[in-house]
Amino acid sequence: MFEFIYLAILIGMGGTALLDLWALLLKTALGLPTPPWHLVGRWFAGMPTGRFVHGSGIGNSPPIARELAIGWFMHYAVGVLFAAALLFIWGVQWAHAPTFLPALIVGLVTIGAGWFILQPGMGVGVACNKAPKPNVARLQNVAGHVVFAIGMYGTALLIG
Repeated sequence: MFEFIYLAILIGMGGTALLDLWALLLKTALGLPTPPWHLVGRWFAGMPTGRFVHGSGIGNSPPIARELAIGWFMHYAVGVLFAAALLFIWGVQWAHAPTFLPALIVGLVTIGAGWFILQPGMGVGVACNKAPKPNVARLQNVAGHVVFAIGMYGTALLIG
C-alpha cells in the first residue's frame, strides 16, 4: 500500500508539473492565459457549503480566503488521484516497466472530469460550450491532458 501511495504521489505530481510547464510555454510563446487556479480554488471551497454549480460564472461568485492556494493544492491533488487511478487499473508494476498507452488512456479519459464536472460547475458549460471560444478551449483541454499523460509516463520512466 505504501508503494502505491508513494508512486501515485510522484507520478501524479510529475504529470501535473509538466502540465504547468506546458501552460507557461503557451503563455510565453503564444500569449495564452494560464489556468485560473484561484477560481478553481473558489469552486472547490464552495463544495463543503453545498455550492457545486456557479451558473452565472464562478468569476461572479465572491472571492474566498486562500482560494489561490486551495486551487493549486487541488490541481496537484487531482493529478495524484488520476495517477492513482492509473496504478489501480494497471497495477504498481506499470510504474516499474511503464508503457505510454495506459498513461495516454488515463490522460484522455480524465478530460471528462473537466468537461462534465469542473467546467459546468464553474459556469462555463459542458465541454466549455459557454466559453468565448469553445473549440479553442476544448483543444487546449485535450492537449493539456496529453501533456499530463506524457508527464506521468516520463515520471514513471525516471523513478522506475
